[in-house]
Amino acid sequence: MGDLLSVRNLTVEYRTRRGVARALDNVSVSLPENTTLGLAGESGCGKSTLGRSIIRLVPYPGVIVGGEIIFSLRNDIEYDGQVIPKGEVDLVTLPEEAMRKLRGEEIAYIFQDPMTSLNPMITIADHFVELITTHNPEVTEEEALERAGEILDSLGILPERMTDYPHQFSGGMRQRVMIGLGLALRPRLLIADEPTTSLDVIVEAQILDEITQLKEKFNLTMILITHNLGVLAQHADNIAIIYAGRLMELADTETLFENPQHPYTKALLSAVPDVRKPEKKLAWIPGAPPDLTKPLEGCMYHPRCPMATDRCRVEQPPLVKSPSGGLVACHLY
Repeated sequence: MGDLLSVRNLTVEYRTRRGVARALDNVSVSLPENTTLGLAGESGCGKSTLGRSIIRLVPYPGVIVGGEIIFSLRNDIEYDGQVIPKGEVDLVTLPEEAMRKLRGEEIAYIFQDPMTSLNPMITIADHFVELITTHNPEVTEEEALERAGEILDSLGILPERMTDYPHQFSGGMRQRVMIGLGLALRPRLLIADEPTTSLDVIVEAQILDEITQLKEKFNLTMILITHNLGVLAQHADNIAIIYAGRLMELADTETLFENPQHPYTKALLSAVPDVRKPEKKLAWIPGAPPDLTKPLEGCMYHPRCPMATDRCRVEQPPLVKSPSGGLVACHLY
């Protein structure tokens, strides 16, 4: 099974009035077909920036300044009389016109807040018709509506509710609509960015179970971005831990939970409540992530790391193979 996606030495900067913030610093991850990669870390560590970089929608003033995003196209991409043949392409160098065709058809993105992603002025049906007919002009409005009804029905939304507007749905139902829009063009890669933000625990579990079932049904490859390590334990095959724009650890899910290597990974896991051990004292990570406009020398985690040495303060650790078989960026190894 080959890699559907390979991110190589990706560097992204936000050029702000306060200075240049390096949101991603030489990050490399690979994603084999039909697997789920979890991205975890604290807020502002670069998870969403990585996801948005893959579809080339880094919000202003962000810019990709280095690296490659190699994606295996399923079909030829045609735009303005040009053709990009199927096979491996570097998304960083693709013209924007080609990326517009690719988004939705090859790669779909579920954004964090469906209320700000859905257009409040048009019905749910109009959202689906616009998406499907824009990418597939040969599809009639009736065919688009039929496809939308089938997708929504599989997500537990009655087809007759397609004539409703976004504000008439609950948060969980709006998120289901966003998932349906993401799947409408049968993409190969689905990027879910905090898909259960602001939802209660029961609805969160339902949404995640539905995403997993749809992944199996449509043979999707998926990137799941979340703060919730418990979610990744159930739904991810591999997990990448990101801190201050740098990849700290990458391992398969079982290995990462059973034998974490990086001090940051260990700290994150120790901060997860365990209902099986109510006597366990809830831990936290002292301090705060660094200001990315004022990057630190050495390891970005060293001011908060209880195992930091003088070397950690002056030398950035390379990403090396860890004793557990994954990858880790720490001088301890």
